[in-house]
Amino acid sequence: MHHNLTPAIPGFYSDPTMCAGPDAVYLATSSFELFPGAPVFRSTDLAAWTQLGNVVHRTDQLDLATFRRASAGIYGSTLRYHDGRFWFATTNIAQAGEGQLIFTADDAAGPWSDPVVVPGTVGIDPDLAWDEDGTCYLTWCAFEDGIAQVTVDPATGEVLSERRSLWSGTGMKAPEGPHLYRVDGWWYLLIAEGGTERGHCVSVARSRRPDGGFEPHPSNPILTHRSTDHPVQSVGHADLLEWDGRWWACYHGTRPRGYTPEYHVIGRETMLCPVEWVDGWPVFREDLAPAFAPHTALKADFTGPLGPRWVSPQGSLDDVAVDGGALVLSAGDAPARPVGIRVQDLAWECEATLDVTAGTARLLIYLDDAHVYAVEADGDSVRAVGRSAPFDQEFGRCAVEDPAAVRLRVAAHPAAGLMMYEPCGPDVVDLEAWADGGWRQLASLDGRHLSTEIAGGFTGRLVAVQAVVGRARVTHFAYRPTQS
Repeated sequence: MHHNLTPAIPGFYSDPTMCAGPDAVYLATSSFELFPGAPVFRSTDLAAWTQLGNVVHRTDQLDLATFRRASAGIYGSTLRYHDGRFWFATTNIAQAGEGQLIFTADDAAGPWSDPVVVPGTVGIDPDLAWDEDGTCYLTWCAFEDGIAQVTVDPATGEVLSERRSLWSGTGMKAPEGPHLYRVDGWWYLLIAEGGTERGHCVSVARSRRPDGGFEPHPSNPILTHRSTDHPVQSVGHADLLEWDGRWWACYHGTRPRGYTPEYHVIGRETMLCPVEWVDGWPVFREDLAPAFAPHTALKADFTGPLGPRWVSPQGSLDDVAVDGGALVLSAGDAPARPVGIRVQDLAWECEATLDVTAGTARLLIYLDDAHVYAVEADGDSVRAVGRSAPFDQEFGRCAVEDPAAVRLRVAAHPAAGLMMYEPCGPDVVDLEAWADGGWRQLASLDGRHLSTEIAGGFTGRLVAVQAVVGRARVTHFAYRPTQS
C-alpha cells in the first residue's frame, strides 16, 4: 500500500468540510468544547492553508460549556457558499435535541451571525444542499433513523416539508456525516460509517432525485484503512469539492503509534486527496495525495490580540488580557480555564516564561480536565505534576530562582530503544524547568495517559498556560516541531 498520506491541517482538526468560494477554497472543522469554535481556513492552491478565524467567535453566539465536560460542543458540520454568502450548518451537542444550527457570513473570515435553529431536526452532522430551483435540503444523522432530510428556509430555520429517511448505510454502525452533491444528473449521498474508531470508512449512494431512491455503490465502502498497516488510521467523514476543473476530498484520520492497540494523541487530523470519477462513482486517489508541509511553529509576542489558533476548552478568552508584551492570566475561586493552542506535531517542544510573583501558574499539556501533564510554579518552587483520572501525582520539583521569570518547558518525542513486544506508549513527555544555568528534567512520562485510547472522546492535545491561584503573566511562549 502506498503510504504517502500526510495531514493537510495537522492536529485536532476533525470532521472537515470544504467549499469553493468566489476566490479560493474554504475549509472548516469541528472543535467540540474549544472556544473560539469551528475554525475556518482558506487556500488558493489546496496546498497552503491559512486560518482566517472561527465561526463561533463570541460567547453570546453559543454556549460551548453547557455539559462542563470534554467532547461536547461543535460536532460535524457543513460549510457552503451559495447565493453570495457563506453558510455553516452544525450541531452543538448540548442542543442536539432542539435541532441543527445554521450560521451565515458575507466573508468566511467573519463576523458570523448568531445561529438559527432548525426545530425538530434531532441528531448531529447537518448538511446543506440547493437544487436548481433554489430549494434547500437539510440532511442530517437522525441517530437510530439513519440519514434524514427536510427542506428548509436556511435564513430562518423554518422547516418546509415532512421529514423523510434517505438511507441507513450498508449496515455498519453509526451512519453519519452526510453530504449531498449533484454531479452529471445524479445526486450523490456521501456518509461516514463504522464508528469513528479503527472501523471508520466512507460510503456512497446515488439517486436521480435529492430526496430519495438512493442506491448504494456496489463496492462500499469506497474509502477505509481498517485492517491495514497504513500509518494513518480511522479515515472517514469526507466532503467533496470541484475546484479548478479537478475534484478533491477532505476527510479526517489519526496517526496512532506505540505497542498494540496503539494510541493517537493529537486528535483526528484533516487529510486531502484527489478524486476521480469512474463509471459514475467517486474514487479516492490517496496515491496521488500531495505531501503537505504545514508551518506549525508559533512564537507569541503578546503585543496585540491573540491569533485565531488560541483557544480555551469550556472557557472563553474574555478574561485573558494582553498587556505590555505579556499575556495576563487570572484565577478566581478556582483555577482559570487553560488557554493555549492545539499540538500539531508528533514530536515538538514548547517553552514559556512566567511571572508568578502574584500567584501560581502552569505550562501544561491538556487532553481534558482528567488527563493533564504540567510544570507548575509559584514563588518558591516548580513542580512536575500529572493527572490520569483518578490518579493525581507530583513527580519532581526544584527551587525557583526568580519568580518574575520562571522558565518552563514541555516536550514530546517518540519512545526509543524498546524491544519488540515490550509495551510502550505513543511518545514520551518531558517536563522541565530552567535551573542552575540549564534545563532540569523534573519528569519523563509515558504519553499513553494523554491519549484518546485512555481518556476517550474525540479531541486531541493542547499545549497551554493556566492560572491556578491569583494572577500570572506569561512573557514568552514558543512552540515548535522537533522532527520533520
